[in-house]
Amino acid sequence: MIAEILSTGDEVRSGALVDSNSAYIAEVLEEAGFEVARHSTVGDDLPAISSVLKEIGFRADVAVVTGGLGPTTDDLTAEAAAKAGGVELREDPVALLYMENFFRKRNWLITALNRKQALLPEGAKCLENPVGTAPGFALKIGKGIFFFLPGVPSEMKKMLNEKVLPEISGLWGGSREFSLVRNISTFGLGEAAVNENLLEVIKDHPSVRVGLRATFPEIHVKLYARGKDEKEVSSLLDKATEGVVEKLGNRILSTAGESMEVVAGGLLKRKKATLAVAESCTGGLVSNMITNIPGSSDYFLFSGVAYSNESKIKALGVDRAVIEKYGAVHEETAKEMAACARRIAGATYGLSTTGIAGPSGGTAEKPVGTVCIGLATPEETKGFRYTFPFRDRLMNKKLFAVMALEILRRELQK
Repeated sequence: MIAEILSTGDEVRSGALVDSNSAYIAEVLEEAGFEVARHSTVGDDLPAISSVLKEIGFRADVAVVTGGLGPTTDDLTAEAAAKAGGVELREDPVALLYMENFFRKRNWLITALNRKQALLPEGAKCLENPVGTAPGFALKIGKGIFFFLPGVPSEMKKMLNEKVLPEISGLWGGSREFSLVRNISTFGLGEAAVNENLLEVIKDHPSVRVGLRATFPEIHVKLYARGKDEKEVSSLLDKATEGVVEKLGNRILSTAGESMEVVAGGLLKRKKATLAVAESCTGGLVSNMITNIPGSSDYFLFSGVAYSNESKIKALGVDRAVIEKYGAVHEETAKEMAACARRIAGATYGLSTTGIAGPSGGTAEKPVGTVCIGLATPEETKGFRYTFPFRDRLMNKKLFAVMALEILRRELQK
């Protein structure tokens, strides 16, 4: 069955607000077995919204629409849906009762503008919003069943999973194909290089659709397959995954789509090992990535940001002679920082970063994009130097941090 997604709002149309909703909805619909054929975006314009809804109604079996269900004058989606469906707006008793209860529980005053949110197209089915004031609704337009949801991501996600999915599961009858998506995360190759390596896999597995998604600095390989049942589809994906693993080898982080920090943390946990980090150029980003993972307290012991040379010496205990001889951005300094962090915390491993994130500060010998990473293990302390071709400060900080975790990952996988 064909599905389409429509996001509404001037902020989304103009690019002032990134449309993360459509990406989430598409993933959920694909996993539910729908083929998402098109994403559309339209501003707060009544004729434009109505026109696009009519067009989608000719093409799609199912559509999910987000935004424009609020109480203000620029919230036009319900009115546009009524116009597209050739019906009038009516105050829906279910929607109004839901809103009155929602406001009463919070001791809020319901205004005339709020009551506007209970105006739904005739024939629409109200969809309760458990976490917000704007009810959603379902309405048939043309041949398609449309689900209208709030634009607030937290509200949209809860309603999509709890209200929409149960509704659309009954649309298949006995004709439903089973579909699965496999997400394989990789690091170390660009999108074009990953694609080049997978050309043979794509050719050998015509029943599996292969897509690439860049989430800097990782590349995710998405495998899509459909079939009559879960066993058939899982078998197709397993065989294709084997091909991807064979071609990409250690560039693969996870065949479950896990990020670098999740993979590195999982390896530390399985080995019952601990980590301490000393950072300079990344300013705590490595530690932030690690501690974003629930349960990281099981293996993460210490974090220190030593930005100046004096703080490296006084706070971490780096040998002054090493910095005076080699400078702050050098493998030897990185090794000292990692060893000091490991010693301070009594950790199994110490990890460090020192570099030039840019956009200025580089030299011919140490250009912008240079990072030195130290890794202290129970057996030895190692230093690494990389120079990346970016001048953007935030890109470099992110890449430096992920590269440090990549070095740790390689060590833990030995």
